[in-house]
Amino acid sequence: MGFHYLFFRGSHLISIKSGLFKKKFPTDPPLVDAISLNEWKNNLPSFFFYGKNIKGLQKLKPDCLEDMFNDLSGGTYTFFGKSKYNLGKDFDWITNPVSKYKYDINQHWSMINELSEENGDIKFVWEKARFSFLYDLIRYDYHYNKDNAELVFNEIFSFINKNPINQGPNYICSQEISLRILNWTFALYYYKDSEFLTEALFQKILNAIYWQIHHVFHNINFSRIAVRNNHAVTETLLLYLSGFLFPFFPDVMNWSKKGKKWFEQEIAYQIYDDGTYLQFSNNYHRVVIQLLTWGFRLAELNNDKFKPEIYAKAKRSLDFLFQSMDLSSGMLPNYGSNDGALFFKLNDQDFRDFRPQLQAISYTLDKQTVIDLNDFHGEDLFWLGLAQNIGNQSKIKQEKGVFSYPVGGFYIIRENDSMTYLRCGKHKDRPAQADNLHLDIWYKGRNVFRDNGSYMYNSESELLKFFMGTGSHNTVMLDNYDQMLKGTRFIWYDWSQAKSGELKEYADRFEFSGSISAFRYLDKSILHSRRIVKLKRFAKWIIEDEISGTEKYVMEQIWHFDPEFVDLIRINAVDIDGKTLIKQVNDGWYSSYYGIKEATSYWIFSSDKRKITTEIEIVG
Repeated sequence: MGFHYLFFRGSHLISIKSGLFKKKFPTDPPLVDAISLNEWKNNLPSFFFYGKNIKGLQKLKPDCLEDMFNDLSGGTYTFFGKSKYNLGKDFDWITNPVSKYKYDINQHWSMINELSEENGDIKFVWEKARFSFLYDLIRYDYHYNKDNAELVFNEIFSFINKNPINQGPNYICSQEISLRILNWTFALYYYKDSEFLTEALFQKILNAIYWQIHHVFHNINFSRIAVRNNHAVTETLLLYLSGFLFPFFPDVMNWSKKGKKWFEQEIAYQIYDDGTYLQFSNNYHRVVIQLLTWGFRLAELNNDKFKPEIYAKAKRSLDFLFQSMDLSSGMLPNYGSNDGALFFKLNDQDFRDFRPQLQAISYTLDKQTVIDLNDFHGEDLFWLGLAQNIGNQSKIKQEKGVFSYPVGGFYIIRENDSMTYLRCGKHKDRPAQADNLHLDIWYKGRNVFRDNGSYMYNSESELLKFFMGTGSHNTVMLDNYDQMLKGTRFIWYDWSQAKSGELKEYADRFEFSGSISAFRYLDKSILHSRRIVKLKRFAKWIIEDEISGTEKYVMEQIWHFDPEFVDLIRINAVDIDGKTLIKQVNDGWYSSYYGIKEATSYWIFSSDKRKITTEIEIVG
């Protein structure tokens, strides 16, 4: 991570231990007198919409939205796109609904231990407090001609009263703070004319927003140096947008100017030149796509622009994610860390469906679509103020053939009925999972051989090892050793590194060949080479795995699959001498959504030789 990182972490720890952060982030700051409610309404900064008139959006009354409203009005919230938790109608905002641990709201945020077995996963506390559920209430309001303003403002009022500035768990993460502000802002614009938005409440909300932006600005180096991922993108974007959304705040124009500079730096660094993303995660990449959409759209509405490089990076990201997507379901491989993040859900599609977000960024960039605008997936465009003048827009075409993204290390084969998706990457930025040379196989819109997901970031050590480690991926282990040496939390040592990677198309087949330096903590000379042949016109793959540099360990080739396809899979493996290997069936876990795991099984072919050749065929 470098000396800059180490120096910052040391100084950051000193600031916490010395109590300096208690002064830097005050818990009883003075009230901010910025602008009256009437002045704000009469001089509204440019936004996606103004009030409840969403131009061109048909009111459809989807049943799923009514079900969601009934849940929310009863105190039940959907977390991470799937799980439901009944928090009650008077939630205290600081109790983990899973572990039942209650944080001390009187404790300064910098003194709270966010990672412990007793506390449980703090994301279960943060999830409601980021206020993404407001989009469900607002969309229900719109489609069913209801008025949820009182409920929405009661939730915001409750949070402000029960979470004093810079106290408790909901001030630990500046990204959560940034999202909370953006989501509150969305609600303020929609309910700007509501009788429930009183002068007193408006001033209370503005004061809370100001001091939260103040917090983000004064803690920005933590995300920009110590974390350097989607957190930094979210926080710098919030700072930039604050100059448009809250120009009446003191200091905000300086924060906005610096925020734009930092945002551009983060995008330029974090999105690689081939459009792949430094977190090696499809879901986190979508997070950045959503943030770029907000940034581009609000910059446009306020007559501002980013550097051309930022738009170019966004277009390359769109290309990579679109070519990685199964068009029929909108799903991508469950590859990399998946924490359930979907910041601005403005549609009824499943969490795993990327089409609405790719549609929005595509239309924002070039007025192109990824799916037909007659489809309900287009609702995002209306909420973002993009679809007032819809005509016969051109549609991006998903090509067939081979697609190589060598900077991030992704290789894709697309045919009419199948997608072959492989990772073979170098790491100049820290990896989250030990999954190099992982292979995904999709057939007729189904993820037959798959990545087993992330489950949770704070769980039992055995589960963390499985989901973050090599064992939950379709690649090779040596004995029970991961490709890299696990450190604390999200840290890996001895990063695996691609040495070669090449994907070619021939008349009768596609062929990938690549190699990685891995298991370096066991022996620095170990090399894992993988060759994949995909036969054209047949659902058949040949995979050759070879280990060099050591004779000490048993080679284990791992296959995780959708159990619904078990009767349709024909698989046979032989060692270097042509000896047929016996398939071992192991018990494991699969997680398609954060916080949810289901028992499953997977296959292993083991050999004390140095090479395994496997033929996979899908029938039916």
